[in-house]
Amino acid sequence: MDFVILKEAIAPVAAIIGLAAIGGWIFTTWLRIKHGYPLENSWGKAIYPKTSDEAMERVKLISQENAQLRAELGSVKDRLAVVERIVTDEGHRLEREIEALRRPAN
Repeated sequence: MDFVILKEAIAPVAAIIGLAAIGGWIFTTWLRIKHGYPLENSWGKAIYPKTSDEAMERVKLISQENAQLRAELGSVKDRLAVVERIVTDEGHRLEREIEALRRPAN
């Protein structure tokens, strides 16, 4: 007899748990929208990515900084190539180049 009462109580408890889960999902989605977070699908990819003037300005600034860093990296690579050439060249060749620079031009 107790088993029958337990069986009858399972359906309402399951319904309450299901409704609580749906309510929690609705509440968290509402909070995301309210605070400006982009909505995501089940894989974590934004459904409607937020694009604003501020975001576009950030992209421009980051692009400019990226271009500056690439230029700086190019100059650092050039300097490193010169240092590698100096270090790996034979000593007598470097000595000849230095002596050629010391001699007065005719």
